[in-house]
Amino acid sequence: MVESGGNDLAHNKREDACGCLQIRPIMVAEFNRIGIDFDLNDRWDCGKSAKALHLWVAKKGYTNAEVIARKWNGGPNGHTKPNTASYWQKVKNYLPEQFSNQTQIHIHP
Repeated sequence: MVESGGNDLAHNKREDACGCLQIRPIMVAEFNRIGIDFDLNDRWDCGKSAKALHLWVAKKGYTNAEVIARKWNGGPNGHTKPNTASYWQKVKNYLPEQFSNQTQIHIHP
């Protein structure tokens, strides 16, 4: 909801971010670098995008909801960037309480 308002056809032309998760080409390259088979056209498929996100989280070993959200928004060091804090607050509003309170989460591929 934070990325696209639930619109699978959302496109930010300035960043070439596409689909429900607003995936940029740099993230497609990252997915493939770590062994997740994903191409630019897959960004328009919400199911494929969500699966790639879950695999990315699992492969990276991320377990903290805030870290995951802020890295998703701000890149590898996003969890330390002050400008991703407001993004986290938006994401937090959509998460079940057990995740938004920054508890450890486990996503298995």
